[in-house]
Parts: sequence; C-alpha cells; structure tokens
Amino acid sequence: MKKLYGKTMEKQITSRFLKTDIPILLYLPPNYSDLYSYDVLIAQDGKDYFQLGRIARQTEELIEQNKIKDIIIVGVPYPSVEKRREWYHPNGTLHKQYLRFLAEELVPFLDKEFQTQPVNTGRVLVGDSLGATVSLIAALEYPHTFTNAILQSPFVNEDVLHTVTHKVQTQLQLYHVIGLQETEVQTTNGRTVDFLQPNRKLNQLLSNRISHYYYEEFNGDHTWKYWQPDLKKALVHMFAPSVKTK
Repeated sequence: MKKLYGKTMEKQITSRFLKTDIPILLYLPPNYSDLYSYDVLIAQDGKDYFQLGRIARQTEELIEQNKIKDIIIVGVPYPSVEKRREWYHPNGTLHKQYLRFLAEELVPFLDKEFQTQPVNTGRVLVGDSLGATVSLIAALEYPHTFTNAILQSPFVNEDVLHTVTHKVQTQLQLYHVIGLQETEVQTTNGRTVDFLQPNRKLNQLLSNRISHYYYEEFNGDHTWKYWQPDLKKALVHMFAPSVKTK
C-alpha cells in the first residue's frame, strides 16, 4: 500500500489586536477529509516547533503507528526575539493583545478554514519556555476556548503563580515538564534564572487544583535536545486515539 503523507502549508492572518500580518504554519494529517472533524494543536514558537522539534514528522510517525489520532498542527512564529518577549512574557507590552489574537482571531480563522473540532476540548496549546507560559495563561484566561496545554519548561514568576491561584479551573488538562539542570538558564534579556524551583511551586499549585495533570522532571537542561524527544510523549498523552466525529 502506498504511504500517504500529510500536507504542510503557510497562511497569513491580519491581526487587529497586534496591528500586523502574522504568518502561520500548518500541518494537515495524511487522511485529512472534510467528512471529519479534527483536534488542533497550536504551537507558540511555531517555526522552532516545526524545525527544531520536527513536530510534523513526529506527529506523522505517531499517526502511522496508531498511537495518536489525526490532528491539525498550527505554528505561530515570532517575528523577533524582542517581539517574542512582548507577546509571551506575562508583563510584556503586547501580552494581552497576543492572548486576544489567539482566542479571538486565530481560533475563529481555523474553525472557518478547516474541519476543526469547534470546542475548547478539541484545542491544545503547546510551547517551550515563554511559549509555554503564554500557553498556560491563555488557557487560564480563555477557558471556554482552551482547556488543554503542553508546557515544556515554562518560565514561572509570581505573576504566573498569582494567575494560576485565581484563574485555574478543574476542567483544565495539562502536560508539564521541567529539566533538573534548569537552575541557571540564560534568558533573552541577559539574566540568569532558576526555572526549576518556580516550576516546582507551579506543580504544587496545579496538583492540588486539577485532576488531569501530568508532571515530570527530566534529566536535562533548557534546550531542544530534551524538548524534541519529549514531544512524542506529550502528543500521545494529549491525542490518544479515539473515534472520529462526523
């Protein structure tokens, strides 16, 4: 039998909240059909997840092995390191606008253009470092739009812990990993930050408040050397096979 391959493409959205055109990367599974509806994975640091994380190839391998169901992947690249911080950081100057872009512009666009599951349980956010942070906050701030997130080594500060304390809801489903060597991480603003201890505080908060929560401390540091192989486990955790919905 001839092997079928998924389809990758690029689209562009004009955001009124961010006042710019935003390119998005897309992956459609090999058997994509208008007859079915598909869960959607939305990746911050979209270009990194497609190139460094090899997310499309890893997803396709898992689909072929029947370890996950067919999904659509959407990658949102950041235009610059400076803009990434403005969008993703809890105190970033465009943070709230970026959250609105995700919930009020990107999701409606995807639901209109593709055969998505148009419900919050059919959407998963994923990100690394600050990308994981903004994924978590988006799920907290827009629970009717997002209920699932994959957090790979999120940046956690008191603002994040405060938001979790006051916004978390029981239906939230999270996959959360942090490296044991992430105690001296060089951030883009030149600071050296301990990621491990704040993530342990986040783990204590979340484990007491939500039931669908996976947490692991891996033996590694704050790099794609560890996030890339972890992706398969995260994808299986979130997208285990189920009956397709017509």
